[in-house]
Amino acid sequence: MGRTAALFPGQGSQFVGMGRDLADRWPGAREVFETADEVLDGTLSAICWEGPEEELKLTANTQPALLAHSIAAWRVLADGGVTVDAVAGHSLGEYSAAVAAGSLGLVDALRTVRLRGRLMQEAVPVGRGAMAAVIGLGDDEVAACCTEAGAATGEVVVPANFNAPSQVVIAGTVAGVERAGELCREAGARRVIPLAVSAPFHSPLMAPAREGLTPALEVLDFANPVVPLYRNVDASPVTEGGELREGLVRQVDSPVLWTQTVERLLADGFDTFIEVGAGSVLSGLVRRVDRGARCMQAGTVEQVEAVIAGSGGGR
Repeated sequence: MGRTAALFPGQGSQFVGMGRDLADRWPGAREVFETADEVLDGTLSAICWEGPEEELKLTANTQPALLAHSIAAWRVLADGGVTVDAVAGHSLGEYSAAVAAGSLGLVDALRTVRLRGRLMQEAVPVGRGAMAAVIGLGDDEVAACCTEAGAATGEVVVPANFNAPSQVVIAGTVAGVERAGELCREAGARRVIPLAVSAPFHSPLMAPAREGLTPALEVLDFANPVVPLYRNVDASPVTEGGELREGLVRQVDSPVLWTQTVERLLADGFDTFIEVGAGSVLSGLVRRVDRGARCMQAGTVEQVEAVIAGSGGGR
């Protein structure tokens, strides 16, 4: 018998209107958004549901918005009897995973991701950093191109997200990313796609954000998660709150090992994945690793009801 993991999306999955149908349908979901409004500036739910998109795309808004949507959906799933054997989240989604696993409180998580978003945005002046997706080249080849580009230009560029086989995101300075992209094309990459992001996330340029976030994380209470949480920084399952905290500190300026996380989950006997929150990006990445994996989304009323019904918790 296979095992089930809940996966929580990160930045890039957001869309205007996210979570509104859940809040209209279930009081538990609505309470999450009400809490977010109380904890932050009173406008998060309006930004989620009404936009404008430019406001939602601001990192300091995107991160708590995605967390609120994911936890609203998770609350409904849990109330409906859905249980999982592990959790994992992509970048920001690791905070949603920590809340779902009972390690971090919702209020603390909301405040922390708002701070995280602001610090990540402020770490690098606008226009200095960049990210790009490299398609069709292996992890080691992308890393080698980044090393060569850095040595040749003196600029910073590194693999930032190992998202799926032959899909790696690189990050660094504009010049560093441009040169690494050229080298990746020369090495056989099918495409190098510049990403519309506001900062070079998960690169050494995020060191100031890590330094600013560390004290905030150190004073928070992290309980031991009720199910293992597979960390971004090393794709390993952790069962102690201190390990989870340490992973969240390190992930700010370290690469997201998502391919390796999915591979580890599969090796550990997981064959069913529920993507909790906005979009279906993570389901697509899982299928890039294993086409036979069963993936479900739980971000809308219809999707959540289907997952509950499929778990035997329908009512």
